[in-house]
Amino acid sequence: MVKIRYAEYSDKEYWFSVDQHMPESEFEYKVQTKRAYILCLNDKPTGLLRYNLFWDNTPFCTLLFIEEEYQRKGYGKQLMEYWEQDMKRQGYGMLLTSTQVDETAQHFYRKLGYKDCGGFVIDIPAYAQPMELFLIKEI
Repeated sequence: MVKIRYAEYSDKEYWFSVDQHMPESEFEYKVQTKRAYILCLNDKPTGLLRYNLFWDNTPFCTLLFIEEEYQRKGYGKQLMEYWEQDMKRQGYGMLLTSTQVDETAQHFYRKLGYKDCGGFVIDIPAYAQPMELFLIKEI
């Protein structure tokens, strides 16, 4: 059985087992502001989504993660659609997300109706990465 809910403080161990890019203080903030979700299968955490507000007014999905054994089974789509519905219910009309151009996630987002809307390249040696592709969707 699939259940999607807001992240809670008790999810901290699971969260940091899959997301090491965020300081603990930011995790606590996400829990307080309900800007993080946990996807559970049979009460076991198997995925997560977190977001920020880009320009302080546009929800921007900064991480979508589904455990590898559960990928390509529709759970990522369910989690994104849950987030989209929650954002629409809160009164937002547009969403953003991004992925590196060398990652296959761009195809996943396009299947969900997201459109390419730009990107940038970070070429500072200590932070260099492939181009970051931004995608947008009206909800």
